[in-house]
Amino acid sequence: MLTVRAGQGDDEAFAVLVRRHSSYLLALAQHLLGNRADAEDAVQESFLSAWRQLPQFRHSASFGTWMYRIVTNRCLNVMRRPHPLPLENVAEPAATDPDSSPPRAAETKAATAALLRALMELRPELRACWVLRELHGLHYDEIAHVLGISEAAVRGRLLRARRALMEAMRPWR
Repeated sequence: MLTVRAGQGDDEAFAVLVRRHSSYLLALAQHLLGNRADAEDAVQESFLSAWRQLPQFRHSASFGTWMYRIVTNRCLNVMRRPHPLPLENVAEPAATDPDSSPPRAAETKAATAALLRALMELRPELRACWVLRELHGLHYDEIAHVLGISEAAVRGRLLRARRALMEAMRPWR
């Protein structure tokens, strides 16, 4: 109902859609791009694009899945540009965490940074599949729809991404 109203030019309906979907789309973009500033830009540009395309939205997928596709494609375009991707700071463990001893905290921070570096070194297509599956919990058919590829291609990309990440993290086992 909201997408129909927004497609007819209802600014308030579109604002509700933006509020409902912003947080997980920003998390997706941040996982794909590795930093908040680029992620915010990608999500904002994606919503602008969606606003322009909304009258043609066919409702063959949910608005959320459609936005996943727009944001993922925008992020893939950014990732293909030749520029270094800075990593966000890794959150410190809570002081009440029983594993928060300084050596354990340093080890956890280093391992997390190594995983993020390995993730950023994956080809964009592999990283997108891995992030959509492992961090956002999408099913293979949803990932296939978002990326415009077959489920078999999703399985293959996930396999290659997992192998590359396992190899990169071998020293941390």
